[in-house]
Amino acid sequence: MTERPRIALTLGDPAGIGPELVARQLADPDTGRRAKIIVVGDERELTDAMDDAGVRFDWSRDPADGLPTLIDNGGERPAGGFVRREASAAGGSWAMASLRRALELSKEGAVDAIVFAPLNKSSLHLAGMTEPDEMSWFESVLDDGTRATELNVLPDLVTGRVTSHCSIAEVADLITIDVIIERGELLDGVLRARGIDRPRIGVCALNPHAGESGRFGRHELDVIEPAVAELRRRGLDASGPFPSDTIFLKARDGAFDGVLTMYHDQGQIAVKLLGFDRGVTMAGGLSVPICTPAHGTAFDRVGTRSANPGAYRHAFDVATAVATP
Repeated sequence: MTERPRIALTLGDPAGIGPELVARQLADPDTGRRAKIIVVGDERELTDAMDDAGVRFDWSRDPADGLPTLIDNGGERPAGGFVRREASAAGGSWAMASLRRALELSKEGAVDAIVFAPLNKSSLHLAGMTEPDEMSWFESVLDDGTRATELNVLPDLVTGRVTSHCSIAEVADLITIDVIIERGELLDGVLRARGIDRPRIGVCALNPHAGESGRFGRHELDVIEPAVAELRRRGLDASGPFPSDTIFLKARDGAFDGVLTMYHDQGQIAVKLLGFDRGVTMAGGLSVPICTPAHGTAFDRVGTRSANPGAYRHAFDVATAVATP
């Protein structure tokens, strides 16, 4: 029998829909059958989450009980509680405390993957996060030499990025043969972890019409094509570069298992159109796999019990698959 992976769950920004989503997941008996669950937060947060979702489930502070295990995050709870439906330093600080504790548990070898509910970047920065995004912050907290790259996961397609959170003006200079190869191999590894023996990876061009033989830029000829050739030499089923305005049509029709994009919106727009309520963001390349739904905190849905759990459930599925021995 395959050993169940140990998955740490954090409830995200307390002002958003994250607590409701986590409570719904924990109320599903199948969750505990598939993984050993560690919930990072505090008892009040867990009780409030159950109230948000309108569900009840048992939990314990003793892992030996076989129930979801609650581990305190060590954060400071405001005396008056958290303000719902708006960004705040208190909410950002609480979410970071839970994530920091989950990352510490991974460094201690106590968890195999982390799933976090949606965060609010304004709250994180109000709380003092100086990094541009949570991916860079994960690198800082882990401090083990690993580097994060963002992957977006749909049930039938995974996308990776060569560049991510940077200005469009910086993109061309950041795209190199070595980085394309590194990100292509990472994407291939994630797809294999999902059970695909020989993943088919399509690689995006940077320029319109894939540069049209150098008329609209030479990145395709001088950088992307040589990188794709090297990936193939290393045994990957990679092809391209393909124009970005058609590659996702090919992917939708089943031509690829994964698409490697050159910059953030080149993939994000397509992924959200193809499956906003199923999309998962995964931090790949780190010493621990970290997954979250691709949508945000949805302040407008807090307290209405109308949050769509599809993307969160898929994030849990992806983390469990990647972390299963």
